[in-house]
Amino acid sequence: MNEQAVSHRKATKYPYFEEETSAEVVNARMGKDADPRLRQVMAAIVKHLHAAVKEIEPTHDEWLAAIKFLTDTGHMCTDWRQEFILLSDTLGVSMLVDTINNRRPNGATENTLLGPFYIPDAPIYESGANISLDGKGEPIVVRGTVADTDGKPVAGAKIDVWQANDDGFYDVQQKGVQPDMNLRGLFTADSEGKFWFRSAKPRYYPIPSDGPVGKLLDKMGRHPNRAAHLHMIVTAPGFEPVVTHIFTPDCPYLEEDAVFGVKESLIADFKHVDDPARAREFGFANPFWSVHWDFVLAPAKAGAAERTMFHVSRS
Repeated sequence: MNEQAVSHRKATKYPYFEEETSAEVVNARMGKDADPRLRQVMAAIVKHLHAAVKEIEPTHDEWLAAIKFLTDTGHMCTDWRQEFILLSDTLGVSMLVDTINNRRPNGATENTLLGPFYIPDAPIYESGANISLDGKGEPIVVRGTVADTDGKPVAGAKIDVWQANDDGFYDVQQKGVQPDMNLRGLFTADSEGKFWFRSAKPRYYPIPSDGPVGKLLDKMGRHPNRAAHLHMIVTAPGFEPVVTHIFTPDCPYLEEDAVFGVKESLIADFKHVDDPARAREFGFANPFWSVHWDFVLAPAKAGAAERTMFHVSRS
């Protein structure tokens, strides 16, 4: 190496690509005017991506297979289906992002994923209404309260509910099969923060598995099933919105949820009720199910606008 080249090498940090310093070489190319947050994000991604490649030491064919997988994932995306978010979900990244962005005081209800099947403007119902329009599945009564972290009731809180039917599909997946807005409803907590409604006991169901993400799960020896749950969004002025599920304790996939959406604090106590008289009161066949769930809302962060429910990964 001549003297001029040596001088230039000393003056320019990481000018040439070398295996040992590959990440540093790439990150050193960022311009001085790059947005600081972008610089931080890209530097971390490059650092960890290069570290993974060095650990794996992929062959050229393996690397091309990875590129093809990402290409196929992009081709699977439509206005309705987002295969990249599904990939993020099945790798646990969506839940990690959601958890980081929804840290709350002890005792406040925890968040989990919104899911891809939420739609706004659910029917507004009075307390006690039955949102199971197709009549499938085992009937259930859902009762609960909404309170703040001091235990005071949050009157007027909105409880937006949706779920899959007993066949394992949401209404939007079965247009013309299920009634529109089946198993969806918006309820309002009373002056004591109480709410209740009737529905069908939720069951597990598979995430879409006919694309590249489903094929990857199969090759990894993983199933595509989500643990049985009810979706709920609870909102009230002055409080952080809660986007969450409540899970049945008897689901076989509770500890193997395909998108890692189960948190232990969200497993509810579903009771099997064998009481013909009570069943008649609810308009149910006997026996039926009952669950009570209390929501605890954390106050909105001072000086910040209340976040909307859509600041959450869709799985």
